[in-house]
Amino acid sequence: MNETPILYDCADGVATVTLNRPDRLNSFTEEMHHALRAAIDRAEAEKARALLLTGAGRGFCAGQDLANRLAAPGAEKPDLGRTIGEFYNPLIRRLRALHMPVICAVNGVAAGAGANVALSCDIVLAARSASFLQAFAKIGLVPDSGGTYWLPHLVGTARAMGLALLADKLSADDAERWGLIWKAVDDDKLMSEARAIAAQLASGPTMALVAIKRAIHAAEKNTLDEQLDHERDVQRALGASEDYAEGVRAFMEKRKAQFKGR
Repeated sequence: MNETPILYDCADGVATVTLNRPDRLNSFTEEMHHALRAAIDRAEAEKARALLLTGAGRGFCAGQDLANRLAAPGAEKPDLGRTIGEFYNPLIRRLRALHMPVICAVNGVAAGAGANVALSCDIVLAARSASFLQAFAKIGLVPDSGGTYWLPHLVGTARAMGLALLADKLSADDAERWGLIWKAVDDDKLMSEARAIAAQLASGPTMALVAIKRAIHAAEKNTLDEQLDHERDVQRALGASEDYAEGVRAFMEKRKAQFKGR
């Protein structure tokens, strides 16, 4: 068993978190969930301004490690609801609520919950050799970790049904074309492009970037009138920020803004 299921590094405002069980395609165990939670805690404590999530080896994440999920005849059946409620749902909610942009670099197959963890991030890049697979139907389950939410919201009902019911692989290029992810890039350029995006966001106006995330999420349920009011209220708060003042000064002085994230 890998003794370090999560690798962590933080430099220049970017916290890089790597799923590190390459021999098992970075599939989740409870130990890995705890380590990932601790890594996110550390990123917040160190006041990172962007988080980059990726995987070690040839896969991003194959979802739940099923090695201990097969109950022997007559044995007590595993409580999958407990696993989801205790680990996956808090992870998805945490990634969505982080006070920093979250970039995901999908370096290989993203299957099951692994695909949906990736889709919960703010910007998703994928290597062209990567693929996305809602594998749940193949083992008699429903897509979890937000799968039944992300799919129709991102690609529409018809494509969501096909992906979930047929459990077919979707290539990175098709995922980009369908609007499931931001961009597919050549394998050898994935991490350099992901790091460049993370660096750009980490040097940006963090309060505004987080507000953008939240405004776009709010639009999923708001009416137009509610969204217009939301934009007004957020803009009022951001107008009093140091970053806004710096942004205006930089614009007037025709120079690059030096944002501090406050």
